[in-house]
Amino acid sequence: MRVFLNLLKREFSLFWKNKVLVVLFLGAPMFYGILLGYVYSKGKVTDLPIVVVDQDNSALSKKIIDMLKDNEVVSVAKIMPDKFYLSQSMIAENAACAIIISENFEQGVYSKKYPEVTTIVNTSNVLTANYASSAINKVLSTLKAGIAIEALTKQGMPRTIAMQQYEPYKMTFIKKNNRGSNYMYFLWPGVLGTVLQQVLFLGLALSFSAEYENNTFGELLEKSSSAFILLSSKIFPYLLMSIGVWICYIIFAFWFRMPLHLNIFNLTLVTGLFVLSASCIGVLVSVILPTQLKATEVLMVIATPSFILSGFTWPLSQMPVFIQVIANLIPTTHYLHIVKVLIVENGTLSQVATSIYALLAIGMVCGILAYLILSKRIKKFKVAKSGIV
Repeated sequence: MRVFLNLLKREFSLFWKNKVLVVLFLGAPMFYGILLGYVYSKGKVTDLPIVVVDQDNSALSKKIIDMLKDNEVVSVAKIMPDKFYLSQSMIAENAACAIIISENFEQGVYSKKYPEVTTIVNTSNVLTANYASSAINKVLSTLKAGIAIEALTKQGMPRTIAMQQYEPYKMTFIKKNNRGSNYMYFLWPGVLGTVLQQVLFLGLALSFSAEYENNTFGELLEKSSSAFILLSSKIFPYLLMSIGVWICYIIFAFWFRMPLHLNIFNLTLVTGLFVLSASCIGVLVSVILPTQLKATEVLMVIATPSFILSGFTWPLSQMPVFIQVIANLIPTTHYLHIVKVLIVENGTLSQVATSIYALLAIGMVCGILAYLILSKRIKKFKVAKSGIV
C-alpha cells in the first residue's frame, strides 16, 4: 500500500508540474460546461426570421401574416409586394423560409379555384428549416381548416357537424420524452461526455510514453516492478480528478435546470465505468507508443470523430456496417446511449444493460492488453539492464 501511495504522490506531482495538462484536464470540462450551457440555455428555437411575399394584399393574406406574427417559432422579418430580389432578401434577412401568397388569393379561395401558397424552405441549416417549415405548415393548416369549416357553416350546416365533416377523425401526437423539445436537454450531456473522454485521452496519453521519452521508466520500476500496480497508479489519479469534474457537471446541470436528478445515482455509476473504460484505452496506447506526440496523435484520432460516430445525433443504424463496428469500439458510443436513455427517456439500468456490458468489455480488453504489453516491457528492460551490468 505504501508503494502504491508513493506512486500516486509521484503521479500527482507530475500532473501538477505540467501546467498545460492541468488547464486542459480541469479547465476544458468546466469551460465547455458553462459555455455550452449558455449557448443552449434557451432550449428551443424561436423568432426565426421569414420573408413573406404578399402578391394579393387582401384581408385574407393579411390574416395569414398576422397568424405568422403570433407564432412564437417564426418572426416576419420582411413583407414584399412581389418576388423580385426574393433570394437577395432571404440572404439579407437570414431567413429560414419565404412564403409566397399568389395574386387573387382571397378571390380564388372563396370561388373555390384552389389558389396556391408557396413556401420556400432554406435548407442550408436543416435544424432551423425544420422548425420554421413546421410552424408555417401549422399556421396554414389551421387557417385552411377554419376557412373550410366557415364555408360549411355558411351553407347552413351546424358548426359541430361541419367540424366532423372536415375532420372525420382526430389525430393526437404525444411527446413522450423531452416534451418541450428542449435542445439543451438533448445535446448538452452528450457533448460534455465527449469532452470528458477527450481530456482523459490527453492526460493518459502521457502516462507511460512520457516515462519512455524522459528515460524515467527505470526510476518508475525502482518503486515497483508490478505491471498491475504501475497501471493502477497511472489510472487512479485521473479517476479521482474525474470525480471532481463530475461534481462540477452536476452543479452545472442544476444551474441550467437539467433533469439530471431523475437518475443521478445510476448515471454516476455508469460515468465511473465510462471513465475507467476510456482510461484503459489511454494507458494502452501510451504503453505501446514510445513518444508523447505519437500517443497523443493516435488518441486524438480516436477522440475527434467519436461524437459523430456515437449515433447520438445521426442514427447509428443509418451508417455503413463497417462504421458501426468502429463506433462500437469507442466508449462514447455506449456511454451517450446510456445518457440518452437515463436522462432524456428516464429509463433504467436494465434497459441499457447491453451498453454497460460493452463498456465493461472495452475496459477489460484494453486493460488486459495494457497489462500484458507493460509486463513484457518490464521484463525486456530488466534483461537489458542486467546485460549492461
